[in-house]
Amino acid sequence: MLLKTKVLEIITLLEEVYPEPLCALVYKKDYELLFAARLAAQCTDARVNTVTPVLYKKYPTLQEIAGADIKELEDIVHPCGFYRVKARDIIAAAAMLIKDYDSKVPDTMEKLLRVPGVGRKTANLMLGDIHNKPAVVVDTHCIRLSNRMGLVNTKNPEKIETQLRKILPPEKSSDFCHRLVLHGREICKARRPLCESCCIKSICKKLV
Repeated sequence: MLLKTKVLEIITLLEEVYPEPLCALVYKKDYELLFAARLAAQCTDARVNTVTPVLYKKYPTLQEIAGADIKELEDIVHPCGFYRVKARDIIAAAAMLIKDYDSKVPDTMEKLLRVPGVGRKTANLMLGDIHNKPAVVVDTHCIRLSNRMGLVNTKNPEKIETQLRKILPPEKSSDFCHRLVLHGREICKARRPLCESCCIKSICKKLV
C-alpha cells in the first residue's frame, strides 16, 4: 500500500474515533500556549495545567512576565521540573515577543525558532494551533505511533517531520498529530499497546 493512501485511511479512522483533536494544554492567549509548551518539556500536560493558572494569576500580562523576578518564577514553575532553565526561557521569550514581535507569537518557523526555549516541536504547535497553518508536531507519541504504523522508519524527530510532511495532506497535518497523542494515550501505549482495541489494526504495520 502506498504511504499516501495508507495515511489517508489512518486519518479517516482516527477522525471517527477522535472527532475533536484538541491540544491538552489549557490556554486563553497565544503566548500562554507558548509558555505552557515550554513547561511541558519532560513534564505531563496535566501537571502543566495545574501550574499555569498560578503563573498567570501572579503575572497576568506579557509585560509582567517579562519583568518577573526570576526566583519567584522559578518557585511557581518548580513542579514542572528543570525550573531554572524554564523560568529563564519564559522571561527571555516574553521580552523578545514584546521587543521584536509586537507582543504576539510569530507565525513563521524561522521567527519562532529565534524565541528562547522554542524548538521545532513547539514552533509547529504554534503554527498549527495559533495560526492555523500546516504543521507536524513530532512528540513522543508521534515518534512511537508513526513508526509502529509503518509511516516512517526513524526515531529522529526532524526526519519524521520531513517524511510526514511529504505524505500528510497539509490541512490535516496538525489535527493528525493531535489525534496521535490521543490515540497514544488511550490505545497505542508505549509498553502495553491495546492492539486488539485499535481502530487501525487492520492496516497497522504490525501488532506490537
